[in-house]
Formats: sequence, structure tokens, C-alpha cells
Amino acid sequence: MLSPSIMFVAVEMVDTVRIPPWNFQRQFNEAIAEELNKKLANKVVYQVGLCICLYDVTKLEDSYIFPGDGASHTKVHFRYVVFHPFLDEILVGKIKYCSQEGVHVSLGFFDDIVIPPESLQQPAKFDEAEQVWVWEYETDEGAHDLYMDQGEEIRFRVTDEVFLDTSPTGPSAATDTPAAPTAEDGGQTKEAPYTLIGTISEPGLGLLSWWNS
Repeated sequence: MLSPSIMFVAVEMVDTVRIPPWNFQRQFNEAIAEELNKKLANKVVYQVGLCICLYDVTKLEDSYIFPGDGASHTKVHFRYVVFHPFLDEILVGKIKYCSQEGVHVSLGFFDDIVIPPESLQQPAKFDEAEQVWVWEYETDEGAHDLYMDQGEEIRFRVTDEVFLDTSPTGPSAATDTPAAPTAEDGGQTKEAPYTLIGTISEPGLGLLSWWNS
């Protein structure tokens, strides 16, 4: 039996929040919540997950105003709702597109999910003309091609997660004169800070239409 999804968790965090002077007339908790959401919402925190929204504030420490800065600075203890499925969790998304690297899946608010070729229902082949993966489903009458088309709902199990530290890094300690940037440099694909790896190579997993018919 497939387990229900628990892909969101409330994570305890601590941060120092800066409130500019023009927000002093607002309710303090509202101003704190706005600044935390502005800083964290829809951002990936390394080894934590994709931040969704503030859950609650658990503690406010004393506020300080530093010389030369009219803003208040407050150390805040809070809980934040984070998207971070556990390994082996079952999720349902939609196929965004297919490539040689596998089937790429979207949950609507999160797109960095890939099901690699070896984790598809087997035997599987990539149709170059249609740019889709195909499950060659064996029946008594021979193989029947089941296409994994864009937009189809797909049920998968999370098998791994990959976090990429995208924090800024300084220049190397010893480098020669840097080469002039090329057109190719500007066209590089930005790597996702958080990627989920999935599988559908089990009974009940894959396109929902496969198992509903």
C-alpha cells in the first residue's frame, strides 16, 4: 500500500532580523514576519530544503539600534515551513519534459525532480522524434508502447536528494590573468541548488493513467 505524503516540515531556525525605521509604526510581529518571508520564501537553504512560508515565531530577543544605522536588529527564533520530502516518500507530480537524462517532473511549486532512465519501468526506450520516454509493456499479444507524455500525472518514490552549495565564493588564491568571457559563459545553465531523484520502477508507480485503466 502506498503511504501518504508528508513532504512539508516545520524547521526551527534562528536569524537576526533588521527592521528599517519606516516600518516602526507597524505591529512588530507583522514587520518581523514580512522580513523573514522576504528573505526566505521560495529560497533553498543548504541541507534544509525549499522554504515556503513562516509558521510561527517562538522567541524574540532584545532589539538593538547600532550607531549609524537607524534600523532595529532583533535575534528571532522561529519555525519555517519547508519542502523536504523524506527518502522513500511517494509523491505525485506532472511530467514537465523528457530528455536523455530521464523524466523531469514538476510539483507546480518545485520543478527540480528527475527520474533517471535506469529508474523507469523496464524495458524503457527514449523516442528521439517525440522526445519522450516509452515503457515497452509486455503483454500476451506482444510489447505495447506506453508513452510518458508532457503534462501527464506521475506517481514516483523519492530515492535521493542532491544539495548544491550556491553561496558566493571568493577568487582563487593564485590565478593567472583571467581569460576574457565568451558568449558560451553567459549561456551556461544554472545548476539547481536542490534536486530530488525519483524512481517509478515498482508496481503502482508511474503514470496514474497506467494503473487507473
